Amino acid sequence: MTNFNNLYQLIETKYNPRSAWNKGVKEYALELAEMLFENYTRFHDEVCDPNLLEKTLLNGASNWSEYSYGGCSLVCGGQIAERLSTKTELKLTKNGEKQPNKNENWLDVQARALYQASNIVKRFLFMKEE
Repeated sequence: MTNFNNLYQLIETKYNPRSAWNKGVKEYALELAEMLFENYTRFHDEVCDPNLLEKTLLNGASNWSEYSYGGCSLVCGGQIAERLSTKTELKLTKNGEKQPNKNENWLDVQARALYQASNIVKRFLFMKEE
């Protein structure tokens, strides 16, 4: 298991995304890592158990959709769009004023990104030290 105190720095330096989407997912992963670090003493046992880590990351929500809709992360479509979209996508959605696609709104898109971010946190937290 990675040294818990170094999780943020490890994600910052070792996860190098190229796409706008993955860069946004990295921002969510860094926020989740920061939340774990700030609450380390409260969450120590849960963080050390891979089976409990997802529950800890969800911070009381039952899933990432509930987390997103519950205001645990960004709440404005424009902010979410800015984090996860290319310049072209921002232009097409009028900076997040329009829905990202016909099947989702921005909070749904954020929930998908948060799920991916949680997987990054878990991967880096439980990777073997080199």
